[in-house]
Amino acid sequence: MTALHAAEQPARYGHHGKPRFRTAQYYFDIACWAVAIVAAYLVYYDFSLTPSTAVLVIVLVLVAAFAQFTFGWAAFLYRFRYSTGSFDEIRALLKTGFATGLTMVIANLIAGYTINHPVMMSVLIIPTAVLMMFGARFVQRLRRLARAVPDRRAARTLVIGAGEVGTNLIRQMVTTPGAKYWPVGLIDDAPEKAHVQLYHVRVLGQVEQLSELILQTGSRVVVVAVAEPAPRMLRQVQEIAAEHDVQVKVIPPLHDLLERGVRPTDLRDISIDDLLGREPVDTNVEDIAVYLTGARVLVTGAGGSIGSVLCEQISRFNPAELIMLDRCETGLQTAQLIVNGNGLLNTKETVLADIRDADALRRIFEEHRPQVVFHAAALKHLPMLERHPDEGWKTNVVGTQNVLEAAAAVGVERFVNISTDKAANPTSVLGHTKRAAEQLTSWMGQQTQQRYLSVRFGNVIGSRGSMLPTFTRLIEQGGPLTVTHPDVTRYFMTIPEACQLVLQAGGIGSTGEVMILNMGEPVKILNIAKRMIAMSGKDVEIVFTGLREGEKLHEELTAEHEDARPSAHPLINRTVVEPLSISELTYRPTSMRVQN
Repeated sequence: MTALHAAEQPARYGHHGKPRFRTAQYYFDIACWAVAIVAAYLVYYDFSLTPSTAVLVIVLVLVAAFAQFTFGWAAFLYRFRYSTGSFDEIRALLKTGFATGLTMVIANLIAGYTINHPVMMSVLIIPTAVLMMFGARFVQRLRRLARAVPDRRAARTLVIGAGEVGTNLIRQMVTTPGAKYWPVGLIDDAPEKAHVQLYHVRVLGQVEQLSELILQTGSRVVVVAVAEPAPRMLRQVQEIAAEHDVQVKVIPPLHDLLERGVRPTDLRDISIDDLLGREPVDTNVEDIAVYLTGARVLVTGAGGSIGSVLCEQISRFNPAELIMLDRCETGLQTAQLIVNGNGLLNTKETVLADIRDADALRRIFEEHRPQVVFHAAALKHLPMLERHPDEGWKTNVVGTQNVLEAAAAVGVERFVNISTDKAANPTSVLGHTKRAAEQLTSWMGQQTQQRYLSVRFGNVIGSRGSMLPTFTRLIEQGGPLTVTHPDVTRYFMTIPEACQLVLQAGGIGSTGEVMILNMGEPVKILNIAKRMIAMSGKDVEIVFTGLREGEKLHEELTAEHEDARPSAHPLINRTVVEPLSISELTYRPTSMRVQN
């Protein structure tokens, strides 16, 4: 136990951090043994003890005292390991009681009595003493619960989940002095939990009855006490709670609970990540990314939101060299801080260059001779590229061409181009330029006979300039919060998911393929906006601005002529894009900007 944990529980530890002894509990247990031993001998000898028998009784009491201390100390019975009356304490008490009883039997035999006598006496003594000790602890537990009354400031709370997590949470709420939350009811959809009662708290109904149960109990807080709650259920709870102006709290992830259990202080506000409508995807990248170990790896766009996290994840696989390339020096410093814990920018791992500069790229690739390249550099803001299509062409198409040619010149073995779902049936400059980048990557893979492929995914939560950070800032400013269309939907994934997919693709993808993560059902932007406003507690207006030029109402992951097939990973699909040679690439700014 850490010093900090010891400090939180001063009653259990002495001045030097050593465990204190439960003296009163030990003395009471010895009294139980003494009463059981004396009573057994009085009954056995018809309430008439000879002096020698009285001496034996005293000796047995002393033996019981010594044995109970020895076995009780070994089982941590008197060292504050267990909660009073808990199953763990009862189990330890059983072991200690029978070990102490066996010790008395042996002491009886040594005293010279026949074998029948000590065995018969132990049948009377052991159960009597153990039951008395059980009873004492049960009474202590009842008294503690009877004294548990809610703080006047404690919020009336409904707890969803009557399982192990809910049980532990309610016990902590009830027994922790000054707890902020007081449980007034349980909610569980399992039929077998319909009549469960934990302490004074009963299961009142199912999640679909949440609205009426909030009104019935006068609750101000709803706690989702499920280790891995389904996002769909969280969305349902959040929507109902928002109607009644009730807070929603959730517990930490399961691995945190397994390490230290559940505490009332662990409750946190529900986050937007909890509401996305699908379980977080773990692609088990550790099983496939061994190609990074000992390799020279170069990442373009390393200073971006995805590029910096991608560099961090790559560094965990111990590459021989990790070259981080970006045209933004501040972004490179951020990436170096994430990867190495310093932002000195004085080592050759950080390279300041623009992918539009073909000559600079050639020199960099000749110097470092990477074996694996992740191409994350791009311009990605759809409305900006609609206004400045030339810039989208120069970076997303010509820049990609420059990186591909530099990679081919030094024999790069794996090239992963990071694309977007807007490249499927493109209607915008962003979509057309990223599709051209996919096709160029496919063509270069054919020329080099190496693994050159692309990765396509939707909106990345928390990436620089993405929707969620923008919504957050608008809400903080008091609004209005702008949404293009009430029915617009998008696919979402987290930055770690995106980076896992990129690394996984480098291991399982083939030349010319586009790898696509199964991101579940698309999410309605209006619903996310409403949830974020509800979570903020502010009164923020939503304004519809209309779809922007080139913007789709609903994004697609595959184009009409593409055939999505399963890959080596069950959550990743793959398709093939038609190659586009550099000689066939033309730019037409007056039509759809990119002819591909």
